[in-house]
Amino acid sequence: MEYHDRKQPAQQPVYDIGNRSNIIFLTVCTNKRKRILANESVHQLIRNAWQGADHWVVGRYVIMPDHIHLFCSPARYDHLSIKRWTAFWKSSASKVWPDPSEQPIWQIDAWDTQLRKGDSYSAKWAYVSNNPVRHKLIEHAKKWPYQGEMNPLIWHD
Repeated sequence: MEYHDRKQPAQQPVYDIGNRSNIIFLTVCTNKRKRILANESVHQLIRNAWQGADHWVVGRYVIMPDHIHLFCSPARYDHLSIKRWTAFWKSSASKVWPDPSEQPIWQIDAWDTQLRKGDSYSAKWAYVSNNPVRHKLIEHAKKWPYQGEMNPLIWHD
């Protein structure tokens, strides 16, 4: 089985429903699940790539050794699709990657889920932020250095 095989379609369009928030939970993995992400220089490089990809804003995120979990929301009305936006920032990060021998960096595509009515952003964040603890990388989630919040994303029903 190849790493990009999936059982569900990826990158569904964002559905606007009234004045409700549009928040996407996105998981991006490294190519062949290489453990190359969890270090300070890559952490900053990825944050810079997100800042340069201005069609979406990143809220809370956790960077694990071989994958990233993040929450994001459209930054503008005419935003790129989540698939194109993800491809853009992955490409931007790859172009300035500190170790060329680690190329290709990213797995093709990504997993995305739009938070729906009844979903709790804070509950999903609690689960995601405990990822380093579940993987036995650290004892307390708040001490994981490769996480943060770039922009507050507010859930509106």
